[in-house]
Amino acid sequence: MRARAFVFDAYGTLFNVHAAIARYRTQVGPDADRISDLWRTKQLEYTWTLTLAGRYEDFWTLTRRALDFAVARYPSIPENLRGALLDAYFTLDPFADAGPCLTALREGGYRIAILSNGSPEMLSAAVTNAGFSPLLDAVLSVDPLRMYKPRREVYALATDHLSCAPEDIVFVSSNRWDVMGAAAFGFSAVWVNRGQLPGEYEDCPPKRIVTDLSALSEP
Repeated sequence: MRARAFVFDAYGTLFNVHAAIARYRTQVGPDADRISDLWRTKQLEYTWTLTLAGRYEDFWTLTRRALDFAVARYPSIPENLRGALLDAYFTLDPFADAGPCLTALREGGYRIAILSNGSPEMLSAAVTNAGFSPLLDAVLSVDPLRMYKPRREVYALATDHLSCAPEDIVFVSSNRWDVMGAAAFGFSAVWVNRGQLPGEYEDCPPKRIVTDLSALSEP
C-alpha cells in the first residue's frame, strides 16, 4: 500500500474498551462480560442514532449514558462502582501491540495520527496514560464537527490536517463499520480483526486484514 501517513482509530484499536470492567471484574460480578459488551454496544449505538437525527452529545456524555443503561439492565452491579468504572475509561489499557507498532511506524518515517469519536479530554488522558504522545503528529476528535463516524466529514479531518489525499493514508481500525466508512472515503483501510469475526460490508472491503497491529510494521 502506498502511504505517507497512518491514521488509527482509538477505542478497540489502540485502547482496550473492555479494560474498565476488567479492572473491577470481581466487584462487578458474574455479568461482567455482558455488562462490558452492552456498555460498548450502547455507546456506539448512541453515536449513530444521534448523528442520523442531526443531533450531538459528546462522547463522554454518551459513555456515561451507555453505562447507565448497562447498570439498569444488570442491576446486580454495585451502584457505588459507577464512578470508578467511568474514571477507568480515561486510562484504558493500550493493547500490547499498540506501542511497538506506533514506534516502528514513527521510526519508518511515517506521519501518525489518531482519528476518534472520543472527546478531546478522553483522548488526551488515554494517550498521555499510554505514553503515546511523542509518537503522534495529531490526535483528532470529531467534537469540532459535532457528528460521528462513519460520516465522510469525519474522515476528511485527517486529510485536511495532514494535507494528504485519501489514497496517501492508511486508516487502521478494529471496527468493521469504521473500516467500511474509511474505505468508502478513499483511504487504504486496514481491518484489525482481533476477534476473528466474519466479514461484512462486501462493497467496501479493507485493503488488508490483520489479527494484530504488529503486522503493520512488518516488511
